[in-house]
Amino acid sequence: MLKGFHHVAVICSDYPRSKAFYTDVLGFTVIDENYREARQSYKCDLALPDGSQIELFSFPDAPKRPSRPEAQGLRHLAFKVDALDEVIHQLASKGVECEPVRTDEYTQKRFTFFQDPDGLPLELYEL
Repeated sequence: MLKGFHHVAVICSDYPRSKAFYTDVLGFTVIDENYREARQSYKCDLALPDGSQIELFSFPDAPKRPSRPEAQGLRHLAFKVDALDEVIHQLASKGVECEPVRTDEYTQKRFTFFQDPDGLPLELYEL
């Protein structure tokens, strides 16, 4: 029935800053970008090479996330990576700090967390 995820929607507080983070730091490509006058909001479709997408929105006066990361609803986004240490180094070179690397007790896979400009928890999960 379901084939996979098409996109995840993210509402940001500072559109230019978040767009730069997802494109320049994380390497997403802009597919489409529109300013919606009636909503005073940008909608930017961003993609990774495998087709995974993020819809980046900029709604005025959007409320902040209640807590990190254990608020009800979406907890975090996890990205697949081949070489965790290499990606951590690349992020550090762009000023992004990652938490200490952990190992999943069930899969024995390594992972770490970092956050986007609005504090949205993001995970790197090594394949």
